[in-house]
Amino acid sequence: MKNRLKVERAILDITQEELAKKIGVSRQTINAIEKNRYVPSTVLALKLSAVFGKPVNEFFELEEGD
Repeated sequence: MKNRLKVERAILDITQEELAKKIGVSRQTINAIEKNRYVPSTVLALKLSAVFGKPVNEFFELEEGD
């Protein structure tokens, strides 16, 4: 799965730590998602959607073979 989390975070000008606090996870979790080492749960994806004010599919995208 590809994601635009780092780009969207830059648009809002917030750090990994700030985003993590907003959705109740560690900074390491945000880092792992951005580096495609962790696929977020539905609940986490929906929390991210609320922070960015965009549908989940605008920052997460399935790749061929997912």
